[in-house]
Amino acid sequence: MESSAIPDWYSGHMPPNPANRPIALLGTAAVVAYAVLAGTQILVLNPWAAAPGRSLAQIHADLHAAGESLGTPWVLAILGLGVALAVGMVVTAWRSRSDDRLMYAFGYLALLELGTPAYWLTSFGPGMALADTYGITGGDHAPWAIPLYVTSGLAFVAMVALGLASLRSRPTRTPGRLST
Repeated sequence: MESSAIPDWYSGHMPPNPANRPIALLGTAAVVAYAVLAGTQILVLNPWAAAPGRSLAQIHADLHAAGESLGTPWVLAILGLGVALAVGMVVTAWRSRSDDRLMYAFGYLALLELGTPAYWLTSFGPGMALADTYGITGGDHAPWAIPLYVTSGLAFVAMVALGLASLRSRPTRTPGRLST
């Protein structure tokens, strides 16, 4: 038998399933947007709100004079981890041969949900640096963390709703009968 007569599904050379791609693209875009807003809030918007009337260069000079720093590499590394995970998911979704839309939806929602702890972790040091430099509280001074918290909360609600919907859509089995 010639190899061309063997069907693709039998030989293990099935083409990738494009059904996963829209969720992967939207999920990756959402995670990247979340990380960009979080980084902008931590490194630009919050310092401006904490030290009104000062330029970002002046704020950095004040921090340096006080022996403090916003910890930009740390912030970018932590937020970049979520982006890297999202990019890894889009690559695997693009190459996946099975229909795993639910799995990818859960994965992206989990990344968005974990955005709040990541934001808190990355913003703590810069907030304390601003507090120590200017004698203010270390919390958020700009309101742009609120959309991040709302997004994470909505991701949690969506995960619960998606989980419940997936449980309801599973086929039921009758005791004593084999399902087909």
